[in-house]
Amino acid sequence: MLIQNKIIQSVKDTCIKDELVSACMMYGSFTKGEGDQYSDVEFYIFIQDDKIENFSSRHWVSEIYPVDLIFYNEYGTEVVIFSNMIRGEFHFLPVSKMEIIKSFKPTGVFPDPESMYIYDSTEQLKPLLDEFGGAGPNRMTDENVNFAFNNFVNAWLMGVNVMRRGELARSLETLSHVQKYILQLIRVKEQSVERWLNSTKNLEGDISAESYKDYASLTSKLNENELKTAYKNALSIVKVLNETLCTLYAVDIGEDLISKLFDYLNE
Repeated sequence: MLIQNKIIQSVKDTCIKDELVSACMMYGSFTKGEGDQYSDVEFYIFIQDDKIENFSSRHWVSEIYPVDLIFYNEYGTEVVIFSNMIRGEFHFLPVSKMEIIKSFKPTGVFPDPESMYIYDSTEQLKPLLDEFGGAGPNRMTDENVNFAFNNFVNAWLMGVNVMRRGELARSLETLSHVQKYILQLIRVKEQSVERWLNSTKNLEGDISAESYKDYASLTSKLNENELKTAYKNALSIVKVLNETLCTLYAVDIGEDLISKLFDYLNE
């Protein structure tokens, strides 16, 4: 049995025993049948409204499994590093905020809502989870394609400009945004858009070998020549993607703008 499954079972057992906990749901890889020995465990835990003010989430998590580190990340998520090097993410909220679950549906595909269910004494959780059934949001739209193309142009131009200024580290950071928007376009082209918001996840299995090779050409060390090559390759890839996708979608940018960006890079 995976250690993560032991942690998940421990979370469930603790929820059942703890009268302060009203409901608990899980999200992430283990709810999608993709969990393995390297996967995180991730939960929303709902506490009685009148008890949450004095509820110690740190103490609660420490009772689940031995912990080396607990902290809040920049998104306000309580992150746990268990002593076995498994990562955990915990959100502790009052029961009155359980309907936050409704906001999850637009973020992706949830193929097995039943696997998200851990515990519920309120009878409110399961109906909310049942709404996750069926297809996820439609990513293959004019709006999304233009979002990716337009934001690519913005990130690409910024990355080239700061590179010319001599801010190579900033240009390398910006290149990651260029990569993200290109991957979204590749996923649209290959109709593999389930991971739209996390486009690198399982990339090795989700896209064609040719597209994966294209992605590899967008990577760079902190070196001006390599950066310039990556930005040039990015334009070449986007040019081909534009030629393909403009026949299927109403695309804002066209060959003229892409040619202008090539000229700008070569100035």
